[in-house]
Amino acid sequence: MASISKFPSAGLAIVILMANLHALCSTSLPTISASPAVSPYEKNAPNMSSFFPNSSSSSAPLSQWPLSSPIPLAFAPVPTSGEFVGKLELAGMRLSLIIKRQYPASSKPNPNPNPNPNSNSNSTSNLTAWFNKYVDKADVSSWNSVIADLARSGNSVEALGAFSSMRKLSLRPNRSSFPCAIKSCSALLDVHSGRQAHQQALVFGFESDLFVSSALIDMYCRCGLLRDAWKLFDEIPHRNVVSWTSMITGCLLNDHTRQALLLFKELLVDEFDNEDVDLDPVVLVSVLSACSRVSSKGLTQCVHGLVMKRGFDEDIGVGNTLMDAYAKCGELGLSRKVFDGMAQRDLVSWNSMIAICAQSGLSNEALQVFYEMVKEGGFLYNAVTLSAVLLACAHAGALLVVKMGLEENVIVSTSIIDMYCKCGRVDMARKAFDCMKEKNVKTWSAMVAGYGMHGHAKEALEVFYKMISHGIKPNYITFVSLLNACSHAGLLEEGWYWFNTMNHEFGVKPGIEHYGCMVDLLGRAGDLTKAYNLIKGMTMKPDSVIWGSFLGACRIHKNVKLAEISARKLFELDPNNCGYYILLSNIYADAGRWEDVEKMRVIMKNRGTSWIQCG
Repeated sequence: MASISKFPSAGLAIVILMANLHALCSTSLPTISASPAVSPYEKNAPNMSSFFPNSSSSSAPLSQWPLSSPIPLAFAPVPTSGEFVGKLELAGMRLSLIIKRQYPASSKPNPNPNPNPNSNSNSTSNLTAWFNKYVDKADVSSWNSVIADLARSGNSVEALGAFSSMRKLSLRPNRSSFPCAIKSCSALLDVHSGRQAHQQALVFGFESDLFVSSALIDMYCRCGLLRDAWKLFDEIPHRNVVSWTSMITGCLLNDHTRQALLLFKELLVDEFDNEDVDLDPVVLVSVLSACSRVSSKGLTQCVHGLVMKRGFDEDIGVGNTLMDAYAKCGELGLSRKVFDGMAQRDLVSWNSMIAICAQSGLSNEALQVFYEMVKEGGFLYNAVTLSAVLLACAHAGALLVVKMGLEENVIVSTSIIDMYCKCGRVDMARKAFDCMKEKNVKTWSAMVAGYGMHGHAKEALEVFYKMISHGIKPNYITFVSLLNACSHAGLLEEGWYWFNTMNHEFGVKPGIEHYGCMVDLLGRAGDLTKAYNLIKGMTMKPDSVIWGSFLGACRIHKNVKLAEISARKLFELDPNNCGYYILLSNIYADAGRWEDVEKMRVIMKNRGTSWIQCG
């Protein structure tokens, strides 16, 4: 990974980093609200209470739990695990992995001594035979293996079913039983089952276990209950890096970025006093993600320095996140240095660099990175790669025909539509649009924008009406594209209608781009007074684009008074742009005000600018 010049010593680097964190986090932090009675995630979560039978399903805060008295657990023992075996059959449970853990390959038993060569080895009867005959259902370790395997393979519902079946057999769970069960609750965003797992961890004395508590913190954070996660975190007597990472990541998941950085500052202090706390790449990835959100170059460089001092600059995940953090700060050069300095790269590394260049308008650089990726080999393109490449091609105005078997991907297809529109081939864009089996709001918006940028307002409105009839809710970008199309075609009535409707019917508040389109539309129609009143009534400060568009309209319709107002605003916002001085001078000349023309020449001369320089 590329180095940052003149990094201070390790101790001084941490001091500088702490100072940056303190400065960034010294502003008032948002108060973390109390846990709601029902988290927003719980509304759509599946009801998994059957996996924890007869256990309390109360959603009372943790502080109200009767921790001082034993919590009754009325699990009725059952003689068999047939219920769970049925779940395994339905899920296609990978029993071979469990059996490999208990038997060497050379002595692996055959559940069917006289197998039929034409039979399916993965049939339900074989799965049942393998599980019943060779997995010890009285051994907690066997159940832990089953739970872990199902959770890691993404079968969260079955993993919770396995945990429930183990408890029905009256087996006492150990410290390895809970983390994967809790992680399954996290994957399902099921806080009810998560609370019950927490309750049982309390009963069996594993709440203080670092891995169990870290899994619980992660679960509460993912379910939007940050207050409960904080309570757990504060009660951990001796934290390790996993505990810190869970809490920092949880703050990021709930948009408490500054709180996450403040936690990292505390982690650095705790690292000096606690031998069990050592930074690892995982926590640094979370911290760099926080840096990318606050877009602080100084902070990102300090963390980069710490990464190099601790020897994590070879980690691919750290490198990828560091690239993104520098790009979000606008430091594309440093982002590229990180990429060029990476000893190893994965597909994410290449995709990130291509996307960073493409989104920054560096089309040639983006395509060059793509060619390097192809030349190096060993990487298969995916939808993200192709989407970034198509964006680069669209910015470069070059046509590209790519056949990678990804035509049905909605992201790629939308990029193709955008590319054709920006290359002037709206007909090809429409053909690609009509052939798409799946369309999202970005796809419809891209087609509306394509028609609009080429003056086909009627077609743009037609696509927009179809979008609404298909039940797709237009977003901020959609209305920018629609109003821009109306502006180019001079459709004042339609543009004014949708500008006034977008907030009331679709909940999209007008932004500066929407106001810009309307000012341009009113200016083209000659209604300068209405355009000026619209600017004065804006909920945000008008920028130079708004006033520049208005000044251009004033020249076309020869309104000197409003032109002077617009020009004064532009001189304040962008005093170094000589074009505004020339435009106002031309307006004076059209009105025969030659003294004012001469004044503008003197002003430009005093500023060290000439007509020739501007031309």
